Amino acid sequence: MQFKNNDKRSFEVTSFDDGFSVLRLKNETEFKTVEKYPVGHEHIQFHFCLKGKMCFTFNEGNYSFPLLESHSMLLYNPQKALPIEVELEPSSWLISVLVSIKKFHSLFSSDADHISFLSTENASKKYYDNQPFNSSIAIVLSQILQVKVHDSIKSLYFKGKVYELLSLYFNKSEDPSIEQCPFLIDEENVRKIRMAKDIILDRMTDPPSLIQLASEIGLSLKKLKEGFKQLYGETVYAYLLDHKMEEGRRMLDSQKFNVNEVGTNLGYSTASHFIAAFKKKYGTTPKKYIGSVSL
Repeated sequence: MQFKNNDKRSFEVTSFDDGFSVLRLKNETEFKTVEKYPVGHEHIQFHFCLKGKMCFTFNEGNYSFPLLESHSMLLYNPQKALPIEVELEPSSWLISVLVSIKKFHSLFSSDADHISFLSTENASKKYYDNQPFNSSIAIVLSQILQVKVHDSIKSLYFKGKVYELLSLYFNKSEDPSIEQCPFLIDEENVRKIRMAKDIILDRMTDPPSLIQLASEIGLSLKKLKEGFKQLYGETVYAYLLDHKMEEGRRMLDSQKFNVNEVGTNLGYSTASHFIAAFKKKYGTTPKKYIGSVSL
């Protein structure tokens, strides 16, 4: 189920398994944006801020809860519906997971006593929690956000990832790094991988080599390559190419630039190189694309 999707702002909902819904929100505009979604009192809400910051408002504006980058929020109120109303700052990404309380209880064994609101005495009480999440959770969230699977198996993919996400969220192991990706063993490495992403986007017309990039962020080449693929689902240059093609398409949509100008602005030495890359990505030439836009 897709609500909104454009170049810089998207809101997509995938529901499955009579009790699960995954919401994926991105605001890449220069302005704040407000998104709303109905949620009944029978659902637990998990919200994860992957990037930027945002603020949730509930009970007709009487309560607001900020959510910062790399932090999660859990909400549950069995007496009152808590429909989502969230204001996303520019350059913010959000993953939300809604789980019916009936489904949630069925996922855990009776001895999961470290999850306080699973106990009988707390079944009718509201619950709120806000905490940072670790790098293993960040990887799963990025995989959910950047999912690239066929629509026919998307629900199955999300189901597996949500189960993995919840197991990591409630894992109380003495050594939480055991289940983590060996190349993203701590938050510092995740921060460096994100820095690498920002660098290549800021300098997309003349990006550094992988060796230069690894040196600049302070990681080995192997950790950069493996970590970037884990966090963003693509190689460094594949991610950069996708970004450049999206930028090119936006420029063509504006009808303010011709094909040569777009290619130059994206750092291509010749228009033919840009045309070839655009056709490979979108299956049509920039010139034909401009014609379709102007119809």
